[in-house]
Amino acid sequence: MRGEMLRDLSEQYVAHIEELPEGSSKKFTLIWNGQPLEGFVVNHRGSFYAYVNRCCHIPMPMDWFENQFLSEDGRFIICATHGATYDPATGECVAGPCPGEYLERLPLRVMEGTIFAVCPTLTPP
Repeated sequence: MRGEMLRDLSEQYVAHIEELPEGSSKKFTLIWNGQPLEGFVVNHRGSFYAYVNRCCHIPMPMDWFENQFLSEDGRFIICATHGATYDPATGECVAGPCPGEYLERLPLRVMEGTIFAVCPTLTPP
């Protein structure tokens, strides 16, 4: 894709719901304003939530390993760099270096068992 103009997509396929059992997560990339925007989705207590893969403390990717964002018990999203701890349902930082700040949420659409991420209305990185 080098040298080519990236085309914005209004939504991007993420996964089928059976690929994301409770307590799991998965990364995906949206093309927005001609730029790639990495996000991730988590299945927290049977509901799906998606956020930009960028910590509030220092704007860098948060995953521990590929597609791993949740604590071992699945209760929190934890940034691998400095341990900022977020509520999966709200994106609020509940412990660590940035309490009270929020991850940037990405809208999701689930249709016939398929999860799609929808381009956000937030400011590009």
